[in-house]
Amino acid sequence: MRKFLIGLLSFVLLYGQSSAFASEDFFDESFGNFQEELAAAKASGKQGVFLFFEMDECPFCHRMETTILNQPDVIDFYKKHFVNFAIDIESGEPMVDFQGRETTYKNWAEKTFRVRATPTMMIFDLQGHPLVKYIGPTRNKQEFIWLGQYIVSGANQKMSFTRYKRQMKHQQQ
Repeated sequence: MRKFLIGLLSFVLLYGQSSAFASEDFFDESFGNFQEELAAAKASGKQGVFLFFEMDECPFCHRMETTILNQPDVIDFYKKHFVNFAIDIESGEPMVDFQGRETTYKNWAEKTFRVRATPTMMIFDLQGHPLVKYIGPTRNKQEFIWLGQYIVSGANQKMSFTRYKRQMKHQQQ
C-alpha cells in the first residue's frame, strides 16, 4: 500500500509539473469592447490582436488548448507580440467590435468574419484590419508559432502563409 501511495504521489507531482500552464494563461481577459482592446494593445507596444474563434463542443479547439496553447514558449511568444482572446462563436453576449459597433460575439464571428468552422484563428493589426485568417487546428506547436512569426516578421506582406511554412520547413532541413 505504501509503494502504491508513493507511486501515486510521484505521478501527481510529475503530471502537475508537466501541465503547469493552461490555455487560460494564453488568453487575455476581455470585457467585450474590442475598440478598447486595440487601444490597450497599442499602449502596451503589441503588434496586433490574436483571436481564437471557438465553441465548447469543438474537439479540434480542445486539442489546441491542451497541447499547444498551454505551452510556455507559445504563451511567451504570443503574449510578447499580441493580445490574445478566445471568442465563443455561439455566444449571444453583447460586445463592441473594433470599429465601435455594438453586436454579439456570434454575429461578429458569423457576419463580419464568416467563421464557419472552429477553430478559426485571425491576427489583426492595431487598426483592427485582418492580417491573416487560419481555419482549423495547426498541425503542431511549431506551425502555430510560425503563424505568429509570419505576422511579426512582416512576411505576410510578401507571401502567403502556405509559402511561408514551406520556406520555414526547408530552412529546418
